[in-house]
Amino acid sequence: MLQIGLVGLGAGAAAALLFASVTSGTWMSIPLFYLAPLPIMIAGLGWSHWSALVGAVAASAALGFAFGGLFFVAFFTAAGLPAWWLCYLALLARPGEAAQPGTPPGSAALDWYPTGRLVVWAAVLAALVVIIAMPGLGTDAESFRSGLAQSLSRMLRAETGTTADGPVAMPGLGNFDRFVTFMVAALPPAAAVIATVTSVFNLWLAARVVKFSGRLTRPWPALAEMTFPKMILAALALAIAVSFLDSLVGIMAGVVSSALLMAYGVLGFAVLHAITRGIGSRPFLLGGVYASVMIFGWPILALSVLGIAETAFDLRARAARKRGLPTRL
Repeated sequence: MLQIGLVGLGAGAAAALLFASVTSGTWMSIPLFYLAPLPIMIAGLGWSHWSALVGAVAASAALGFAFGGLFFVAFFTAAGLPAWWLCYLALLARPGEAAQPGTPPGSAALDWYPTGRLVVWAAVLAALVVIIAMPGLGTDAESFRSGLAQSLSRMLRAETGTTADGPVAMPGLGNFDRFVTFMVAALPPAAAVIATVTSVFNLWLAARVVKFSGRLTRPWPALAEMTFPKMILAALALAIAVSFLDSLVGIMAGVVSSALLMAYGVLGFAVLHAITRGIGSRPFLLGGVYASVMIFGWPILALSVLGIAETAFDLRARAARKRGLPTRL
């Protein structure tokens, strides 16, 4: 128990330093800021979810003591608590089909918490983080957009060194006001997408680190075989429909839609890995898709559609049957 606490404190100190790097105001601090949950996830997956919880509380307390209560709340809700919860879920298991009454402890097969549901939880938590922060800028659509526009205007003018009355040219997007209007519409869903990506990446990277050290309790999952519950597809459809409302609820629904679409993009990658097995040009095909997503961004929408189609029509099983391969490896 002492080791769990000490590891948690160490992870919390590392996470707090990464999160606090954003106060430097440099562009290099942004990737460090997004990696802040990583030490907590490593502690949680390698030792215990209690270690992750100790790290989350310790990091939040340190940041609150150094920078004020806002940092305490920001880290605990946006990084610490989600990291702990994902670790807790990742280590959940129940006796599998091979377990029989009277089987000696430790020898029964276990069914671990599904990887696909971890990805869905990452998206849900990312959307909740953005939604929780939204009322701080306004409690209705008009006040929220106005508050966000004012915040962006101050930040951009400070970055460009422009006075409040001076026009600012934004390359490719026209004048300053048009750019701010575009950002007000794009920022909430973009924040949810970025939070989903970083959460999934941090969990994957933490698991790889812990697996390399030999402390990963659960076996490494077959990522290409992950699945989503069908009810998530219904939730996405409902969120997209509500997002057309001209209200704060509509904006929040757009945040949820974006996060879930990103989750389906991750599932789309899994489907692509599965259906290209045995194809000679597979490395070039996968490499091209990954490169296009990283460079352009928008091809992830095609992968989201692929993930949605998989949930609805089980494309991997159809492709496997057509090629005479096992439907699940």
